[in-house]
Amino acid sequence: MNNSIGVIQGRLLPKYIGRYQAHPLGYWQDEFPIAKQLGLDCIEFILDFNDAEKNPLLSAGGVDEILLVAERSGVAVKTVCADYLMEAPLHSENTDLAATSSDVLRRLIHSSSQLGATDIVIPCVDQSTLENTDAVDRFVTQLSPILELAESKNINLSLETDLAPTPFNDLLNRFESSRITVNYDIGNSAALGFDPIEELEAYGARITDIHIKDRVLDGGSVVLGNGNANFDGFFNKLKSFNYRGPFLMQAYRDDEGVAIFKQQLDWIKPYLEAYARVG
Repeated sequence: MNNSIGVIQGRLLPKYIGRYQAHPLGYWQDEFPIAKQLGLDCIEFILDFNDAEKNPLLSAGGVDEILLVAERSGVAVKTVCADYLMEAPLHSENTDLAATSSDVLRRLIHSSSQLGATDIVIPCVDQSTLENTDAVDRFVTQLSPILELAESKNINLSLETDLAPTPFNDLLNRFESSRITVNYDIGNSAALGFDPIEELEAYGARITDIHIKDRVLDGGSVVLGNGNANFDGFFNKLKSFNYRGPFLMQAYRDDEGVAIFKQQLDWIKPYLEAYARVG
């Protein structure tokens, strides 16, 4: 299969301080051999707002440690999720906060380049949603000066938003760079009631990072196959775009993580294998 199959960091370990998704500070290394045993290719690293400077993505010598753990396990870090920007959005009306977040993103681009990563996911959902045209304008203003660095380091800035297909496409077109791409989350789109066919027709060629989860309409995450995600429609349409990026499991988890993960990995594998044969 040309596409890597991986997991969002922390989902194969006991919850970090009870959080659903977080960088497991102090024991993140333990996840890599587990991922290898499950046959995964990669882990999408997370940069949280809390304790950001302790994260190996930003701490002195941290990137070297990630590379060593990845080499020993055979599980790569090819993508990074900048959850930091959920708490401190680039488009914050607090200009000092936005400036600090811009600096953090620049540092993250350098770290990601050293890792050999391809994508940094920038979440614009929930508390960092692009809630109006002013927020969109601020976002474009803040992100545009960073594009030259992303281009020089060959890093995609992969946007995850809760915008409908047309306004999302309009946002993408405001950037004159092929390094502004799309993170597509199957479950989040289902929860928002979006049609995956319409979404892919709007910006399918720009997707470089895919999160796999299932959610109910207007509700939370559920075990794959139990929600409103249209997996058949999505994967059939995706074949039109020759997508060669990673598929990253962000599916429902419980307090421990591994058993429920394996159940869902087994459920989604036929879709991934069928996509690999014809995609």
